[in-house]
Amino acid sequence: MLKKLRKLVTTPSVEQRAALLAGKHITYTLKRSGKRRSIGLRIDDSGLTVIVPLRVSEKWLHSVLQDKANWVVEKLDGWQTRKLAATIWQDGETIDYLGEQLVLRVAQGLFATPVHQRGSELWVFVVNGSETAHIEQAVSRWYQREALQLFGQRAAHYAPLLNVVPHAVKLSGAKTQWGSCTAHGSVRLNVQLIKLPPRLIDYVVVHELAHLRELNHSAAFWRVVESVCPDYASLRGELKAVAL
Repeated sequence: MLKKLRKLVTTPSVEQRAALLAGKHITYTLKRSGKRRSIGLRIDDSGLTVIVPLRVSEKWLHSVLQDKANWVVEKLDGWQTRKLAATIWQDGETIDYLGEQLVLRVAQGLFATPVHQRGSELWVFVVNGSETAHIEQAVSRWYQREALQLFGQRAAHYAPLLNVVPHAVKLSGAKTQWGSCTAHGSVRLNVQLIKLPPRLIDYVVVHELAHLRELNHSAAFWRVVESVCPDYASLRGELKAVAL
């Protein structure tokens, strides 16, 4: 009977909580997972998510949160600043492209190619120039076209150097990963990479292609990366400083 009662007592897998961290009241999402053996913290546009083992103790959870308090507050502030600095889709606004900035030029018109670059300007032709959503959609499609073409070219350049043949190179819209690689040889690269300097794009391309030889992050994997990207450590550090 006691065993049956124990089975009925379950812990919620997802909870909304709050804590005082570094002098600030922080709300967060607590997720419990049977696969976790440690406590993990993730910060994205949804805020702070804490992933814990199923039977985590409150003492352990409190200790980890307090130990990471300054980091959490700093990262959350960074996300808030990023939201406040969101692109305003209108004429004269600047957008990121290959580590540089392009000035948006919005004009009325209907063309087969509604978006094209002219030097340091990106011209967007829309039927209704007052609708910012139309401008954003047009630029987003342009980003995707540019990314697919460039990423394919960079993969074609590095694949022979690494002695690999990717099954496919596709775009990804992941919120937490710059790239991924499957055991079947499909490489996915985040479309947001198109905003970063070419050196960082190349690093991610090499990183994912190297997984076709070593599907892990072992010492052998990093030797493969280093064989064509000797400054990978500094590039890796640079990429980590970029908020996805």
